[in-house]
Amino acid sequence: MNRLLTFILCLCFSAAFAAKPKHQYVRIKTAMGECVVRLYNETPKHRDNFIKLTKAKTLDSTLFHRVIKDFMIQGGDPDSKHAQPGAELGNGEVGYTIPAEFNDSLFHKKGVLAAARDNNPEKASSGCQFYLVQGKKFTDEQLDAVETNRLKFKIPEWQREVYKTLGGTPHLDRNYTAFGEVVSGIEMIDAIAPVTVDSNNRPLADVAMTVTVLKRREAKKLEKQLKKLKSHYENHLL
Repeated sequence: MNRLLTFILCLCFSAAFAAKPKHQYVRIKTAMGECVVRLYNETPKHRDNFIKLTKAKTLDSTLFHRVIKDFMIQGGDPDSKHAQPGAELGNGEVGYTIPAEFNDSLFHKKGVLAAARDNNPEKASSGCQFYLVQGKKFTDEQLDAVETNRLKFKIPEWQREVYKTLGGTPHLDRNYTAFGEVVSGIEMIDAIAPVTVDSNNRPLADVAMTVTVLKRREAKKLEKQLKKLKSHYENHLL
């Protein structure tokens, strides 16, 4: 009987240990702070490509080469790794694009990770360049203007509330693929966004990054913490 109980307990512990996190996470680290990003399962092509780039260390030592306060910080250009001061950046690529993966529930709130792209008609994403949204808070009147002049569709009410309280860049919705969001360390974006830049919006002092994939155990621990925070927040609202 004791042996059977021990065997069952071992199976339970093994199953718990083997269970995968619900999402994949990456850590973006800079000299101005770091953040952890949850990659969306709803955008599998972008998620898997970002994981591939990260594991291959393609993004390591690239710069946040385009920074616009109250808008976003952009990086991932492979040409930025050894760029001379003042050199114009933003044209480096990895030789392929990613098909657009638009989802009405994924939008450009503050902290979102999204894919940069050129003006191709399919709105296919760059294979490597991305941006993190800082954005700004909007009023209802401003959101109405964005709907009419830029989007040509109605922003759902619950998303409007986020844009009014947290902020973001609503005019990019359904134009650029959002494929993740910062779940820890959003302060890094706020630290980088106001730096002094040149006429091409490149920071005068380089902001290089290192990107790593969170290991399974760390990701599971993070998800447990986030679940607890969400529960505490929801109980506080009741």
